[in-house]
Amino acid sequence: MIFFEKIGNFLIRAFNDVSKYIAFTYQCLFYMFIPPYRLGQIADHTEKIGIQSIVIVALSTFTTGMILSLQLINIMRLFGAESFAGAGVAISMSRELAPVITAIVLIAKNGSSMTAEIGSMKVTEQIDAMETMAVSPVRYLVIPRIFASLMAFPALTALANVFGIYGGYFVAKTNAMINSTSYMHTMYFWVDPEDIWTGLVKAFFFGFIVTTICCYRGLKTRGGAKGVGEATTTAVVVSTVAILIADYIMTYIFINFFGL
Repeated sequence: MIFFEKIGNFLIRAFNDVSKYIAFTYQCLFYMFIPPYRLGQIADHTEKIGIQSIVIVALSTFTTGMILSLQLINIMRLFGAESFAGAGVAISMSRELAPVITAIVLIAKNGSSMTAEIGSMKVTEQIDAMETMAVSPVRYLVIPRIFASLMAFPALTALANVFGIYGGYFVAKTNAMINSTSYMHTMYFWVDPEDIWTGLVKAFFFGFIVTTICCYRGLKTRGGAKGVGEATTTAVVVSTVAILIADYIMTYIFINFFGL
């Protein structure tokens, strides 16, 4: 009985939390279409989320492309079709791996930072002071971060495509000794524009999901420094699970409703 009671309490808390998050998301969407827009803050957050993350995203996706190419070449060698690994790497990176890996890297680097920063403001009563002065924390703190993420996530995903594909080419050329002309030809032949823009669309939504979840957890922080740490951990875990679920849903929609 105690076990089922704990499960029931967990489900009730989860339902309440999801309901509050949906209301928070609606509030964010409302403020996104109401000027003025704080362009200075948007630029600062874009620089932090986007430009300062280029190196880590490039390294992550370059090595992912290398590993993927190595595995695909090893499998396709059984059929004498090693040159098709280029198409496999490009399609896998552009459709799935580039947006997902970029989002996970940015969750660890920037999502946790958002939660910790806003959570620290919450426990030190800076958020309460803003509300006392009739300043909306959502409009002042969250909206600039959302706009920055909506620009940075797709841009970094596009960059991740380049580095991931080049990582695969690097392995094919140096390790597997595959003819570079046939490798690139099969890639150009099989990769369509739809493969690229579907990944960029996913990255756009990932940026919104990650930012709203991390900022929401920051604004709901309680309990001092310990609460900030717990909120940050929760934000990272929930954001990661959320983008994986969203990735499946969007992939299902693209395949079954748009034939992509």
